Amino acid sequence: MHHNAISIQHLSYHYPDKTQALDNISLNIHAGDRVALIGANGSGKSTFLQHLNGILLPQIGEITIGEYPMEPKFLKQIRDFVGLVFQNPDDQLFMSTVWEDISFGPLNQGIQPQELQVRCQQAMNAMGLDPGYADRNPGHLSGGEKKRVAIAGVLAMQPQVITLDEPSAQLDPRSRRQLIDLLKTLPITQLIATHDLDLALELCHRTIVLSRGQIVYDGRTEEVLYNTAFLHEHALEPPLSYSRPYCDRS
Repeated sequence: MHHNAISIQHLSYHYPDKTQALDNISLNIHAGDRVALIGANGSGKSTFLQHLNGILLPQIGEITIGEYPMEPKFLKQIRDFVGLVFQNPDDQLFMSTVWEDISFGPLNQGIQPQELQVRCQQAMNAMGLDPGYADRNPGHLSGGEKKRVAIAGVLAMQPQVITLDEPSAQLDPRSRRQLIDLLKTLPITQLIATHDLDLALELCHRTIVLSRGQIVYDGRTEEVLYNTAFLHEHALEPPLSYSRPYCDRS
């Protein structure tokens, strides 16, 4: 496992219409970190995540994933290293059974049948999916179940880093609680882009705040999420669980 799982230096990116999505981003994600990435809509969170496994390539700046520079010739190794879980699991689930969806990635890695069986079963266990789910149609599952299947499909590829885009979106309270508890158990580097600041507060010791494509904070989660003036300045609200009458604290 690499000490610096992800290293980014001076990353900038603009859309075809010239809108600046990311502006001079520099940071390191260390092995074993669980980091929240927060920001208002349009702050650049999803664009940032898509740079971490090569969906988007840097226009300016450098990204190193493990030992691999973000270049087309290393995309296979990078996509094995970083697994991306999309916000909407329907964008990730397209096979006729849960087992086929979970095994799709490892099969494309060339994993042999005996190891494939072990990997997929371990991933299902990690996500609290009992064997009865294997033959079910993903289209008939609840939102929380779909989310767990999508994450299991990424885990079965055994990445060293998993990135999650709004993992609690569209989940009911019980499914959200189950997901948080499961993410706590994963012994893997996690980068979680979320509007759910209570989730960030519970899961992540470190938080990065993006605003208009720039990092405006990178540090302890409690420090930034208890600073209501700073959050309001960047179009964010403090976590619902924080109810003390005076929240501004630096």
